[in-house]
Amino acid sequence: MPRATPRAAHFSIAPAANPVYRKLAGGQMRLGRCRCLSATISSFVKEELQARRFVVTGRVQGVGYRNFVERMAGKIGVDGYVRNRRDGSVEVFAMGKPELLKQLRAALERGPMMSYVDAIAEEPDTVDANYLGNFIIEMSV
Repeated sequence: MPRATPRAAHFSIAPAANPVYRKLAGGQMRLGRCRCLSATISSFVKEELQARRFVVTGRVQGVGYRNFVERMAGKIGVDGYVRNRRDGSVEVFAMGKPELLKQLRAALERGPMMSYVDAIAEEPDTVDANYLGNFIIEMSV
């Protein structure tokens, strides 16, 4: 009897909504995920991900600015780090979708209650996989 060859399927919806059942030895079925779909989704997400480096000047050290940035980045949903610089400014490296980075910039302009922001220099940067999934306060440079 000829064996049927499996055909590759193309899925256009998210992997969580598209379960794949695999047949195990003994005829049992197991729920799994389609690896090809998750690779397609992750490459799509990485294309949307952008990185920006902000340097904030003014009264931004000694007023809780880094803690404020860490809290706001968590609420907004961007990844990266914040750290003090020796020249008295604060550096923020952030990765996320463009609209989320705009929200972060607006929060950086506001700052916490006791801070005063003179200027924010913004430049594009490359995505750093070391900071994907979290936003941290780093050591001063």
